Amino acid sequence: MKNESESIFTKIIKGEIPCHKIYEDELVFSFLDINPCSTGHTLVIPKEQVETLDKLSEKSSMAIGRVLPIISKSILEVTGAKEFNILQNNGPNALQTVFHVHFHIIPKFEDGSGLSIPFKNNPINHDEGKELASKISNLIK
Repeated sequence: MKNESESIFTKIIKGEIPCHKIYEDELVFSFLDINPCSTGHTLVIPKEQVETLDKLSEKSSMAIGRVLPIISKSILEVTGAKEFNILQNNGPNALQTVFHVHFHIIPKFEDGSGLSIPFKNNPINHDEGKELASKISNLIK
């Protein structure tokens, strides 16, 4: 794969762009969103770079399906949220902006923070992100 065709997520997986990593295995990578809708907003992505879910291999699909509940549970425990959304967009008309399959886990809080339309997000506080990612990651291990 040529560098110019790599998605920003592939560059994150390869360590070329820093992130607050939550989880990694052979097929899946997860990290905090840098413009979260709420505390704990996390991305779960396959290492396989394809644009939309319908193009994802069965092996990668199964790997994502296995870890989504595990990562979600850890996020809820660390953040104290009781509810959450899983968001996954396919194509520009479906509001996809990074063309590499990815799932958002977005905790929803009683103060209204979390997924809303229109989207309300803010840049991550990297010090808080580092601590939060460590706490979530430690629960998964």
